[in-house]
Parts: sequence; structure tokens; C-alpha cells
Amino acid sequence: MYIREIPWLEPVDAAERLKSLGGLSFLDSAMRHDQLGRYSYVAADPFGTLAVRDGVASWNDQPLDMGPLEALSRYLERYRLEDQAGLPPFHGGAIGYFSYEFGRLLENLPEPRKQSQGDVPDAIWHFHDVVLAFDHLKQRVWLVSSGLPERADETRAAERAHLFLGALEKPGNAQGSARPPIARTAWQSNFTRDAYMQAVAKVVEYILDGDIFQANIAQRFIAGLPENYPVWAFYKALRQRNAATFAAYVEHDDLIIASSSPERFLSVEGRDVQARPIKGTVPRSADPDIDRRHADELLASEKDRAENLMIVDLMRNDLSRVCNPHSVLTPVLCGLESYASVHHLVSVVTGRLADEKSLSDLIRAAFPGGSITGAPKLRAMEIITGTEQVARGIYCGSIGFFGFNGNMDTNIAIRTVLFQGGKAVFQAGGGITALSDPAAEYQETLDKAARIFDVFGMAGDAGS
Repeated sequence: MYIREIPWLEPVDAAERLKSLGGLSFLDSAMRHDQLGRYSYVAADPFGTLAVRDGVASWNDQPLDMGPLEALSRYLERYRLEDQAGLPPFHGGAIGYFSYEFGRLLENLPEPRKQSQGDVPDAIWHFHDVVLAFDHLKQRVWLVSSGLPERADETRAAERAHLFLGALEKPGNAQGSARPPIARTAWQSNFTRDAYMQAVAKVVEYILDGDIFQANIAQRFIAGLPENYPVWAFYKALRQRNAATFAAYVEHDDLIIASSSPERFLSVEGRDVQARPIKGTVPRSADPDIDRRHADELLASEKDRAENLMIVDLMRNDLSRVCNPHSVLTPVLCGLESYASVHHLVSVVTGRLADEKSLSDLIRAAFPGGSITGAPKLRAMEIITGTEQVARGIYCGSIGFFGFNGNMDTNIAIRTVLFQGGKAVFQAGGGITALSDPAAEYQETLDKAARIFDVFGMAGDAGS
């Protein structure tokens, strides 16, 4: 193991310099927060990739004779390392994503009528032996090189560390070309305004009939991009315009994910589990008095609080399946959190992962997150598929890390753009309850999408 503290540099600058190594994975606390936005991680040039396509897991493109979560557990255990005291929670492991459709591999659910844009694997996890771990609170950064996949190979660990140190000494390549604006009119949705409102009204009928309590319904936006569109420059603008605590930028072949998510799905440190479901949203205002009024109205909203409480109950039930008896608690209920463009109601659910349960068991119990499905979860997911009809892909899946030390942190992939095949795709949605107003729900999707549209509509120099 090679560990070296290096002079502070901003994580985004480090990521830009390491892009030349390929396979960039950047977990970015673009919005600073002493707890939620304390750490960022940059890695590149993975030594292995666990991929899941059509339910089949493969390791470095070789199919495996085991299920996806079994494979994840197997490879995390194969490369398990002792935790390094005094370092940020992640210092080597897998960075990647589960798509929303990964949930179909865990439960018997219908297939969407239309697939997502492009070839989106069910999951991609890059296994990294070298990680830059940033502590924003202490303004410290460490380069950690494990020497994996070899065991106790100090020579490989040092060689790999110096490869990364050399890349950090060179100026980053910001792609050089200008970032052309993409007009709002260039985007196509799978819903018209009327069709989305009708979909909301239909979901309300399901609720009134006693079929479900709520369901999250989204519209998908897609647009063609100019040739050689500078995706990295887009992400740098996005992280400034819509700073978020659980942002991410992940590259895999021609697939690039740019996420500005404010929502944690699940984290595990030691054996302590935390979920932070978001339910309840209002737009922010540049006028402080109006902004405060919006926040107060959200805190007092019967509809939003009811929606949040239902998802808290769902998450408590999910965690209880894998946590120690009586350990699942709710220390925060409907707390207010404010982001660049919206206020949210956020609750916190915690538990203690049982000794006999693994991180994969936790994913099996809780994926996908209840805040972006509804309750009861399986019936809500059936209604989502029938209503949206298009596979969600990355949207409402999860991006994050699984550490070789047993730690884990993942987001809910909202405010997330997928770039592939010369197109950009993203979605925005909201939770529908019996109190939902179709017009207001449609507007909420636009409020959530506003900052992404803004960034695409801005002209910019990729080097800025």
C-alpha cells in the first residue's frame, strides 16, 4: 500500500488532469457541506470492470457464471483491504452505477415497451487501485495506491502512484473547443403537457382505488448534440450552476454520466447504514423574502409531508430486512434542505447492518430507492413502467462507490444526464399522491429540469 498526502488542489482540476488516463470516475461534492459534502474522490484507469448486460454479469468482458450481486460481493471480497484510519471513507474500490432497470433483476417486473436511448448496461462498476481522496473540511488530499490486483505488491503500488502523480503535474486538457448552446426547443419529451397531466390524473385514480399510496412519474427529455460536443465542459458548468452534494462524472467507453444529484440513496460506514430520501420540492427565488416564503410553505405542505412520511415508512421497512432488530431509526423527519434551484424536504433513516449481511444484501433489500418509485414499491414500479413506457436507464438508478474496506456511499441518480451516441438524455419527475394537482406536478418537473436546460443553453469556452 502506497499512501501519500499531496498539496491541495481542487478535485475538478485533478479530474481534468487524470482524464488522459481513461476510465475517469469522479464522485464530486460540488456543494460543500461539513457532513454530506465533505469528501470527493477521483480515480481513473481501472484494473477491472464488472458489467451487467441483459442480466448477465461479466468481468473484463468475460461472462461470469453467477448473478450480478453475487459477482459484486465476490470481487469486493477478493480485493478486500483493511480500512486506513485517518483517511476519507473511500480509498480504493469500485465506482460506477446501477441503472433503474437493474431492479428488474431483483424482482419480477414488466419490461418497458421502449428501451432507453443507446446501449445502457444494467450496471457498470470500475475497480480502482489508485484513488485521490479529498477532505474538503480539512483541505487535505491523499493519493492511495493499493497495488491491486496483485497482493502486497509494493513495487506495483509505487509505480501506479507515480503514474498518477505524473499526470497531476501536467495541465489538464479541457477539450479545447467551444461548448455550443442547445436550444430549449431542441429537446423532445416522451410526454406533452396534456399527456403528462393525464398520466398524473390516472395515477391519482390508482391511489383513490386503493391500488397504491403514491408513485413517481417522470418525463424524459432527449436532444441530438453537435459533433464532438465537449461533455466535460458541460459537466464543469453544471457543477457550478447546480452544485450538489452527490454529484458525479463517470466515463465508460462512449457512455458518459454527468450527475448533479442532491440525494443520498444509501451509505455504509463500518456497519452504520444511512438513507436520506427526498420528497417535497418547491422552486427557489432570487428574492429572499419570496424564497423564505416558499420554504415555509413547503414545510407546512400537507401533501409533501404525507408523501415524505410514506417513503420514510417504506425505507424503514427495506432497511429492517437487513439491519439488526430495533436499530432502524428516523433521526430527521421532513427537514428542509436548500439547493441551487429548489428547496427539498429530506428525512434521514439509519440502521445497523446485521453481521451476516453484506453490502449486496443491502442493495437487494432496498434498490431502487423508494423516493423515486412509490409505495407499495413493486406495484408502483409496475405503474411507472406502464405509464412512462420508456426505460429509465441511469435515471433513478444509483451512482457511487463500494470500498474494498467495506464502506459504501451511493446517490439517487436524479438531475443526471446520459451522453451516448451523439445524444443527451435526462429525466425529471415527481411523486404523485391523492392530493396531487396535475398542472402543479407538470410544473415541478420543469422546475427540477430548469438548471440542466440552462446549462445546455449556455454558450461557453470548454477551457473556462
